[in-house]
Amino acid sequence: MYQVNFSDQAMRELAKIPTLEQMDVVEAFTALTPELLNTGRSDLGKVTRGGLIYHRLRVGEFRIYFESNETSLIAHYILHRHTLADFAFRSRLPVSEDETVIEKHSGFWKFLDEPK
Repeated sequence: MYQVNFSDQAMRELAKIPTLEQMDVVEAFTALTPELLNTGRSDLGKVTRGGLIYHRLRVGEFRIYFESNETSLIAHYILHRHTLADFAFRSRLPVSEDETVIEKHSGFWKFLDEPK
């Protein structure tokens, strides 16, 4: 069993969603085990960003991006799926609480315009 921590951003986002959805998100996050993180399942993924490996847990309409170590899980971001912030995080673009800041970053438009 992990000790679970939430960043300020994660707590603010959690507070914005309805109580039943909050409970679903927290329950899914706290139910994670080392075995699940190692073996994976369809709602878990990994994102490399700034030299760090973040796990991603999909819960309903939300994505939790978190780090793990031997004893704890640290939720850095809770983002609504299909938003610019979620796309930016997965694409290694700058993440901000204000999505317009991301759009102003030159890397955002360059990323969208360049083919892979």
